[in-house]
Amino acid sequence: MKQPPGFVNPQFPSHVCLLKKAIYGLRQAPRAWYHEFRSFLLSVGFSNSKADSSLFIFSSGSSLIYLLIYVDDIIVTSNSSSSLQQFTRKLSVRFSLKDLGPLSYFLGIQAHRTPSGLFLSQTRYIHDILQRTNMLGANEVSTPLSPSDTLKLHDGSPSFDPTQYRQVLGSLQYLSLTRPDISFAVNKLAQFMHCPSVSHWAAVKRVLRYLKGTSHYGIFLSARSPLSLHAFADADWAGDLDTRHSTSAYVVFLGSNPISWSSKKQTTVARSSTEAEYRAIASATAEVNWLNNLLHELLVSLVTPPTIYCDNVGATYLCSNPVFHSRMKHIALDFHFVRDQVLHKKLRVSHVSSADQLADSLTKPLARKPFQLHRSKLSVLAGPLRLRGHDKASILP
Repeated sequence: MKQPPGFVNPQFPSHVCLLKKAIYGLRQAPRAWYHEFRSFLLSVGFSNSKADSSLFIFSSGSSLIYLLIYVDDIIVTSNSSSSLQQFTRKLSVRFSLKDLGPLSYFLGIQAHRTPSGLFLSQTRYIHDILQRTNMLGANEVSTPLSPSDTLKLHDGSPSFDPTQYRQVLGSLQYLSLTRPDISFAVNKLAQFMHCPSVSHWAAVKRVLRYLKGTSHYGIFLSARSPLSLHAFADADWAGDLDTRHSTSAYVVFLGSNPISWSSKKQTTVARSSTEAEYRAIASATAEVNWLNNLLHELLVSLVTPPTIYCDNVGATYLCSNPVFHSRMKHIALDFHFVRDQVLHKKLRVSHVSSADQLADSLTKPLARKPFQLHRSKLSVLAGPLRLRGHDKASILP
């Protein structure tokens, strides 16, 4: 590091300062801090998760401690209050820290614990977005996207300021961490960030109007849920009118709680609906494998192998029946790892009716009634009334 003005030695003008620790604000400071914190945790008996480098696990006898870190924000939980207090004292001796008590707010996510589970929401974050975009006084709508309107890259409408468009879409992408009901809308609108038009901005404003009416909604994680991992995978074949690419989506549940979801446009054109659905199953399988490894490191044992539900009969048969190879031999080999999982009974792919396909709302816009039904099945519910400024009882289950 260069010597600051006034401290340069005339006899050694080319000398530099030797840093004993990273200075806050430098590019390498976060990494240096992570290595220092990680070294301390490993020295006191923690192990670093291979599935997630931000997760640390301590296991001694019947005591378990989970620690999750994001830069200098830390969540610590344990099944033993004495072990947790002992570890907190060790941590406070080595680092300067402030104990904020039970989890209530973390990285823009509000956490509210009830006797029946945990409610996660981003009400304050939504209010900030609406305030920045001057949408606090807008009229509310019941769905984030209109099922009758089609969005295309070149629709003839005038161009719109791409900077503001990208800023709002970036905020909505972070919001989808607790709101799977807007995942498809955000994925669809993000495809126009390089060349947004007035009609695309109108669609973004519709999402904001939907959020205004549902700002108190969030995701509810039930405390009484079985330890079974299952996922719903779906695809909208050739849904993109510009490129005819399909949209893949999946929702992964741990018992009755949704813990992971995705809505993403496929990179290549599918020649059939079976191929599009098969690619969606492959994406869901990769996510399920990662979650399975994470649960194994958390010392959580699954009673049965994970199951993926798909509403396409052809794709379901393709996962276990090699007779269909002649129809799908053009698919890249990396997608066929699903067959290997099914063959070794590490995974099960089962058929489900389209009416029970919970990932349907992540592949296309739905009308009001089916959308609200899917939203409730995804555990996106209205939060406790007292979080909205009312001194009343919770309306969560």
